[in-house]
Amino acid sequence: MSTTTDGATAAPPPAQADPYALRAEDARPAPETFRGRLRHLGPGLVLSAAVVGSGELITTTSLGAKAGFALLWLVIVSTAVKVWVQMELARWTILNGRPALDGFRDVGPRIGRLSWINWLWIGMDFAKMFQRGGIIGGTAAACSILLPIHGASLSTSSLTIWALIVTGAAILILQTGKYPVVERVEIVGITLKTIITFGLALALPFTTFGYGTEQLAGGLSFEIPAGTVGIALAMFGITGVGADEMTTYTYWCLEKGYARWTGPDDGSEQRARRAEGWLKVMRLDVGVSWVVCTICTLSFYVIGASVLHPQGLVPEGNDMITTLSHIYTDTLGPWAEYLFLAGAIAVLFSVTVASSASVPRLWTNTLGLLGVINWQDMRVRTRTIRILTCCLPPVWMCIFLWVQSPVLMVQIGGIGGGIFLLAVVVAVWRLRYTGVPPRFRANPWLTAALVLSSVAIAFLGVYGVLDTLELTPGS
Repeated sequence: MSTTTDGATAAPPPAQADPYALRAEDARPAPETFRGRLRHLGPGLVLSAAVVGSGELITTTSLGAKAGFALLWLVIVSTAVKVWVQMELARWTILNGRPALDGFRDVGPRIGRLSWINWLWIGMDFAKMFQRGGIIGGTAAACSILLPIHGASLSTSSLTIWALIVTGAAILILQTGKYPVVERVEIVGITLKTIITFGLALALPFTTFGYGTEQLAGGLSFEIPAGTVGIALAMFGITGVGADEMTTYTYWCLEKGYARWTGPDDGSEQRARRAEGWLKVMRLDVGVSWVVCTICTLSFYVIGASVLHPQGLVPEGNDMITTLSHIYTDTLGPWAEYLFLAGAIAVLFSVTVASSASVPRLWTNTLGLLGVINWQDMRVRTRTIRILTCCLPPVWMCIFLWVQSPVLMVQIGGIGGGIFLLAVVVAVWRLRYTGVPPRFRANPWLTAALVLSSVAIAFLGVYGVLDTLELTPGS
C-alpha cells in the first residue's frame, strides 16, 4: 500500500469512468465558442480515419475507371445525403445515453429479444466480413508487391504470410492499450494521403490525363450508365458514412463523453442547455468529418475516371493494387509506385485497425442485448471486447484467403451496408419521435435536410432492388 511522506495512507487512484453510464457528477457545460468546440472534436475524425480508405481507394476508384465521369454526381450525393441521418442518430444517443444498437431494439416488431433491425445488422455484418477481409487482402497485396516473402509478389504464399502479419499487427496494437496514440498517427497518415491525392487530382489537367469542364458537367447529368448499377450501389453503400459507420459513431460519441457530459435527463432547464451545447459540438464534429470524406471521395473518383478509364484499366482481383498504382506511375513516373504502395498500406491498414476496434464493441453490445453478457458491467464489457478483438480479425483474414478478390469482397460489403442503410433510416424516424423531445427537433432546416436525405436513400435503395430483379426500364 502506498503512503504519503508524512506516513498517511495515500488515496487510491480514481476509478475509470464508465463512458456508457450517465451520472450527474460527470455533467459539465459545453464550450460556447467555435474555438472551444474545435478542441472537443474527435468521434468524426476517428470515423474519417476509418471511412477514408477501402471505399475511396478501391470502390470509388474502380467506379471511376469503369464509368468514367458519368457517375460523378453519385459521389456527391453518396457523401452528402447520409450525414443528416448520422446526425439524427447521434442526437438521439447523446440525449438518451444509449448506443444505436440498443435504440434499434425499440423499433418493432421484435423477433425474440431483438428487433428486426438488430437481426438485419447481424446479417449485414456477416456481409461486411467480406469487406473487412478484402481490406486485409488489399493491405497484404500492397505489402507483397513492395516486399515479397517466400515467393513472387502476389503469390499465394506471400499473400498468406502478409495477411497473417497485417492481422496480427492490428490485434497487437489494440491489445497494448495504445490505440489512442495509433488513432492520432492514423489520422495524420490519412490526412497526408488526402493532401497528396487531392493535389494529384488538381494537377491532372496539366498532364496527358487532363480533364475539363465539359467532362465535369457531363458527370452531373444524374444518369446511371448501363452495366454500372451494381458497382454504383456498392459505392453508395460504402463511400461516405455508411450505415455501419453511423451506428459505430454513436459508440464513439459516448466514449468521447458527449452524453456523459450532458448528464442524465432530470427535466431541468440546465440539463437542456447542456444538451443543446454538446449537440452543437457534435454537429461541428460531423461537418468536419463530412468535408474530409467528400474531398477524398471526389479526388479518388476523378483520378480513376481521368487516368484509368481512358486506358481501360479496371481494378480486379489481387491485381487491384498493381492497377491502382497506374494512377501514380502514369502521371508521376515509375518511382511513384513506391509512394503509392506506402500510402495504400497506411490507408488500408488504418481501416483494419479501426474495424478491429469498433466491430467488437457492436458485437459485445449485441451479446448484451441477447442476455449472453451483462453489458452494464464495465469489466465484463471490456473483457468481452478484448476477446472479440482477438477472434474477429482472423476470421476476416480467412475469408480473404478463401475468396482472394479484394474488389469483389469490398463490393459485397458495400451492398450489404446499402441494404442496412434503409433500415437505419426507418429506425431514425421512429427514434426521433419516441426519444427526442420536441425542443430538440424544432429546427425546420435540419428536418428538411433529414427528409431529403431519407428520400434519396430510399429511392436509390428501391432502385437497386428493382434492378436486381430486372424490373427497371431497360433491364
